[in-house]
Amino acid sequence: MNKAWLENHLLSCPSKNYFAIDCPGCGFQRSILYLLDGDISLSWHIYPPTIFVLCTVFLLLLHLVFKVQNGHIFIKYSFIITTIVIAINYIFKIINHQLI
Repeated sequence: MNKAWLENHLLSCPSKNYFAIDCPGCGFQRSILYLLDGDISLSWHIYPPTIFVLCTVFLLLLHLVFKVQNGHIFIKYSFIITTIVIAINYIFKIINHQLI
């Protein structure tokens, strides 16, 4: 799949469509596209939690495939940290009136 195909097939956000307000995950897909291009800075600017989400998914897959000893502990803390980063990002958007 090439980037142009992905750009043309992004999922729309129901929260943004029905209420005209960004959800806590808005920007994730575009951020992934910039990461695929290798533009980490722009990806971070669009949606900072992307890196944390991807690290959490990587740890989860690593644990599921290789049965890492105490992997569940790393996954638990990774989920907690990712959730906190998503919440902080959303609160920052609310404070700076960037929800629309």
